[in-house]
Amino acid sequence: MNTQQHAILEAFDAARAASPRLPAISIAERLAISEGELQAARIGRDVTTITLAPADLAAELCRLGLVKALTRSSAAVLEQQGYYPPLTSAGLLLAPGGLDMRLHLQRWHWACLVRDSLTDANGSTSLRHSLQVFDGHGRALHKAFSLKTTPPAAWQRLAASGNDSEPVFTRLALPAPRPLPQAPGLEEDWARLRDVHQFFALLRRHGLQRHEANTLMEGRFTRRLTPDSVAQVLESAAESALPVMLFVANPGGVQIRSGSIPQPQRRGGWLNLFGDDFTLHLDDARIAQVWQVHKPNRDGGVTSLEAFSSDGELLLQLYAERSEGNAERPAWRTLLARQADLEVAA
Repeated sequence: MNTQQHAILEAFDAARAASPRLPAISIAERLAISEGELQAARIGRDVTTITLAPADLAAELCRLGLVKALTRSSAAVLEQQGYYPPLTSAGLLLAPGGLDMRLHLQRWHWACLVRDSLTDANGSTSLRHSLQVFDGHGRALHKAFSLKTTPPAAWQRLAASGNDSEPVFTRLALPAPRPLPQAPGLEEDWARLRDVHQFFALLRRHGLQRHEANTLMEGRFTRRLTPDSVAQVLESAAESALPVMLFVANPGGVQIRSGSIPQPQRRGGWLNLFGDDFTLHLDDARIAQVWQVHKPNRDGGVTSLEAFSSDGELLLQLYAERSEGNAERPAWRTLLARQADLEVAA
């Protein structure tokens, strides 16, 4: 054990002793290291490196039993309880209403099994088992926490096939801000969309980030809203029992929760949805831009609400719940149109 690893472990143990349920990401932030670096320092003690290739590991998710699955952007955290569906193809875990995910496996750099000792309010101690995936910069891409006291056999198989190899991370360097690019033909290409999934190819073809495309198409396919419109839309959707789709994404994938939502609650400065089988935590103070975005398709088009950070990261995306082949719910468009009117009136 080198000096740096020893220092990290000492700081980790002290933090957990003072606050047993303090998230690892909070400890890492205090130490000015990545969460991946923090967990890698625990290899050989409570952490085991998973040696499977990303696609093979993704195929194992459906065997993990009942879990709490977690995906975060830098300002939103989506947690869902459930069972992973089988991996279909290209990183798709299709389960509308359940653990519905789109995995970008090419960004999965290091995966590990983590064993944490947790103490409850009564002083009782239990073990929590989790599978955690990180990118090459040590950012957590996805986590799965077993909700069984004794995890299914798949967890033991993963542990038995693992080892103590240490990952190598590189520091994340954010791209420098750039002037808004020109994109000749963007409007015509956008108008020709027939499937929302074609939008990613459109962005690549024009060399644009999502927030840049929204800016270029303002007044045609997009409309800029106030940052507090996200909270207002969530509140209105909860009041009207309008089922929505919550998208939380990072470079390693997208986690989607579909269905009705409870009334948002503000705790500790965060906006929260506490559902029976899911939780959304949103640090909406970090929202710098919000866009209403319309994309044509074969079913009359779909409309999203998209929240971005000041550096252009997509923090949270909302759609109305919709099955393929069905038109978008009129109530969703009415809700967004009302929000836009509030923005104009302001």
